[in-house]
Amino acid sequence: MTDTMIDITRPEPPFTGSERTMLTGFLDFLRATVLYKCRGLTDEQARRALLPSKLTTVAGLVGHLTYVERFWFGVVLSGEDDPWREAMKTDPDAEFRAALDVPLVTLLADYERQCEHSRKLIEGMNLDHEVPFRTGTINLRYVLTHMIEETGRHAGHLDILTELIDGRTGE
Repeated sequence: MTDTMIDITRPEPPFTGSERTMLTGFLDFLRATVLYKCRGLTDEQARRALLPSKLTTVAGLVGHLTYVERFWFGVVLSGEDDPWREAMKTDPDAEFRAALDVPLVTLLADYERQCEHSRKLIEGMNLDHEVPFRTGTINLRYVLTHMIEETGRHAGHLDILTELIDGRTGE
């Protein structure tokens, strides 16, 4: 057993509920799926480049997902500072590269902490809450929908990578 063999409870997305309940429920399911796909992997496995894109590793994806949680919920919606801003100017893939030097257990703990912080940031926020973004505005509804797409896409990448690493398939 490795230090990433953690007990993961994946909440089923709700079958009914308000729009907010449905959006946050699906996002939480996908967040838990990310953790579930990483269970039992070693640091070496998490860093292994198995696809033509050498940055598409388990570690890189977890680092990226932590970054996008921070960016969309913290920076865009809540006005927090972006700790990656300078690094991204010279390397748009900085969060993928940086993750390759971090133990998987640390990456997963950082991801869980960031997801919890994201939940707290939007706790009292209305879906129609708008903030300036690029040349217009953006609202919480858009960010939740985008994060479902982003997290779902990368959970799929993790599914492929873990199958290539150890043969595990499925959710």
